[in-house]
Amino acid sequence: MGAAAWRWVLRLSRFSGRGGGALAVLRHPAGSGVRAASSSGSAVSEAGAARPAGPGAVQESSGSRDDVLQDRRTRIQSRGLPKQKPIEGVKQVLVVASGKGGVGKSTTAVNIALALAANDSAKAVGLLDADIYGPSIPKMMNLKGNPELTPKNLMRPLKNYGISCMSMGFLIEETALAVWTGLKVMSAVEKLLRQVDWGELDYLVIDMPPGTGDVQLSISQNIPIAGAVIISTPQDVALLDARKGTEMFRKVHVPVLGLVQNMSVFQCPKCKHETHIFGADGVRDLAKTLGLDVLGDIPLHVNIRETCDSGQPVVISQPQSDAAKAYLKIAVEIVKRLPAPPA
Repeated sequence: MGAAAWRWVLRLSRFSGRGGGALAVLRHPAGSGVRAASSSGSAVSEAGAARPAGPGAVQESSGSRDDVLQDRRTRIQSRGLPKQKPIEGVKQVLVVASGKGGVGKSTTAVNIALALAANDSAKAVGLLDADIYGPSIPKMMNLKGNPELTPKNLMRPLKNYGISCMSMGFLIEETALAVWTGLKVMSAVEKLLRQVDWGELDYLVIDMPPGTGDVQLSISQNIPIAGAVIISTPQDVALLDARKGTEMFRKVHVPVLGLVQNMSVFQCPKCKHETHIFGADGVRDLAKTLGLDVLGDIPLHVNIRETCDSGQPVVISQPQSDAAKAYLKIAVEIVKRLPAPPA
């Protein structure tokens, strides 16, 4: 149909509200017919006369139709969601996430896992690196090699500093280029979740990839999660994505325990002057808006970066430092907000 014909259809459609419904068939004077949906439940013959949609047809108000459609959509979505299945041997799963990359999420996840174990030596802690494209846990935890297999063909996590770790970085070469389709990514996530023998863990900390994509949704929908911790810097751009990450977890019914403000302040090592390089209190303002708690502040300190790069995270290598104490405090706040573990 030409542009003139479409303009004619659009002009007629302005009158669709008159008479109780839109035209079901609009005929151009030149003879070409164009179908349109009827909002009243009636069809219109090509001659233009309205006829009932069928015997006993009932005209519904737009509000009731919306309710029916919403109910139908909810039923379809609920059928499509996978049933959550706990990870065998794991009492509670804690996810560490951020909407944006480059905010120190993996560094925070590693130190939180170590802090959970340091605060209570009776607790067994595991660390799962769910960042398929950019696994960093092997380097930060100073681990190399391939996992051994159990008689049941399950992978045994590698262990260091008392933490059981699993990562895609153990399964592919360090310099390998991971160019995977969505199906391969989801298959890899499924293997990391279901084909690992974790033994008995009190906490499994999952370092989530940045963003709010398929991996985050798949993990959130496949396993019960005790709580999520959102990491962000005070920078406005990072805060926008932190908000999106928080809303995603809320929509899939994962409790958000609180936010962590990373790189909150830089202190000059010589004069001790403090500078808020990425802004001040941005995470606190966001937390207030979202009705959440701030679990703690982590300073921007060279030791945090250097210790993780060398495979000796600050909680282990410098436990008396201010940075380590910040992680230990955050771990305490997390445990306070976790629900009671299953019996």
